Amino acid sequence: MEKLSFRHATPGPLPGRKSQAITGVVASGNLEILLERVLEPTVCTVEIETPIRGYGDVWEAVIADFVARARPGGLRITINDGGARPDTVSLRLLQGARLMEV
Repeated sequence: MEKLSFRHATPGPLPGRKSQAITGVVASGNLEILLERVLEPTVCTVEIETPIRGYGDVWEAVIADFVARARPGGLRITINDGGARPDTVSLRLLQGARLMEV
């Protein structure tokens, strides 16, 4: 099991008032993402647990793209990966951000 951590500065908080959201199902061979509004509004952290080693650079790029697109300030994001492809990770992250904006 590989554990990865990323911390990004953001220009401000993600809009919305929802305190948490979950997307995906890890048992499906996909991934599960928990988003929690618990950090200061100009920071986003992402913690990843994945059984697939050696893809840290890919994870870093996917997370950086998500942060640039969604500006998820204030969120702590936890990802339990089951072998999801990068496009699926991106989709689930954006779905989670959208759920938090409601």
